[in-house]
Amino acid sequence: MALTDINSEDRLVQRTFAEHLEKVLSWESVYAYNAETFGPHGTLGRASERDVVLVRDLRAALTRLNPDIPESAREQAIEKLTRIDFARSLIQHNREFDGFIRGGVPVEWRDATGETRHAHARVIDFRNATGPDGKPANRFMAVRELKVQGLRVPYYNRRADLVCYVNGFPLVFIELKAVYRNIRAGFDDNLTDYLNEHSIAHAFHHNALLVVSNGDQARYGSITSQWGHFVEWKRNAEDDSARLDAEALLDGMLRKERLLDLVENFILFDDSRAGGTRKIVARNHQVLGVNRAVA
Repeated sequence: MALTDINSEDRLVQRTFAEHLEKVLSWESVYAYNAETFGPHGTLGRASERDVVLVRDLRAALTRLNPDIPESAREQAIEKLTRIDFARSLIQHNREFDGFIRGGVPVEWRDATGETRHAHARVIDFRNATGPDGKPANRFMAVRELKVQGLRVPYYNRRADLVCYVNGFPLVFIELKAVYRNIRAGFDDNLTDYLNEHSIAHAFHHNALLVVSNGDQARYGSITSQWGHFVEWKRNAEDDSARLDAEALLDGMLRKERLLDLVENFILFDDSRAGGTRKIVARNHQVLGVNRAVA
């Protein structure tokens, strides 16, 4: 949503989504608009509104998941995960960062003997385990009304309705409209603007899923999806009755284990057609069918 007045119906939908994530799915929840403080000890640890990766959370995750890798190598990983090259497109950035998130970030360092060591630094625990200290390996946090400033055009400000973070990565971007509005307006009026390289495209460099909803209906897609390829999530299990409501999508896709499964196993980049790379997220029945077959 642009930095203009936001009506109470839109805010009601936002709050409903955020409360469901917090109370039903056990995500942390933060309201950022005009409440966020900046700096390393600020609300989210962001230095400014230009930052979209929460480096404080990312650094903590790298330390937690890679205790045998020295700090210098972990800082290498942060540099690689936050690097922006203006000569590269959104999909090029997204593809590289997707590889790092799923497969680890290649780092190197010299050990005490002077020998060069190599490793892949993990940034997400896809098993979502609990560490030896009893704390979860991953941090899941939903941020409402996050201000983001563009990089190419100074002071080009936008406000994201709801961004779902895992270990500091903005993996899910949710655009919300009032319940009486057609959900396609969220795509046509907002997402297409945000994804433009001269807007806040860097907010999607690490994105896994886009969601559009009016609190009643909901659809999801990827950063390259046209509206016709945004689809519904209807079932959480193959024998469930089909549902088209937003709650079905939230419970089906943003339950922690399911989201990690989607990110790790059900996203691919397709170069087979003319017109450039497409990012494809599996449909509901494909996810359920594959997991059932594997089980």
